[in-house]
Amino acid sequence: MTELEDRLERFETLTAECELIAKLATDSRKREFYLKLGEQYRQLALDMRQVIATRAAA
Repeated sequence: MTELEDRLERFETLTAECELIAKLATDSRKREFYLKLGEQYRQLALDMRQVIATRAAA
């Protein structure tokens, strides 16, 4: 696995963890925080997928 694929896997793991924490959070502020953080990690994962695809096509 390449370094980029490792990062992609990490971002996907962090996304899932944030979603779980948000689901379990009883404090609405924390829930919103982890939902937003998870969305940022999701976007990073999407960006990383694009980078990997671009490099594979080159």
